[in-house]
Amino acid sequence: KYDDEKVVLDKYTIIEEQGSKVVYNWLQYFSVEALKEEFECSGFTIKALYDDVSGTKYSDKHTEFAVIAVKKS
Repeated sequence: KYDDEKVVLDKYTIIEEQGSKVVYNWLQYFSVEALKEEFECSGFTIKALYDDVSGTKYSDKHTEFAVIAVKKS
């Protein structure tokens, strides 16, 4: 975990009969405010926030959330 960069590394080693390989998943995390700024800079507007992808009303009490964004015209 790299707090200053707001990224986390998930590293997996997959071992099979034929050999092994290492997979690195770099995950960047955002606050709602930082994500809004990222979307705005990319020409999008956030239309809605939810606690999950099933549409539960946003409460700011969870570590994950879902976003609906639209491209500005």
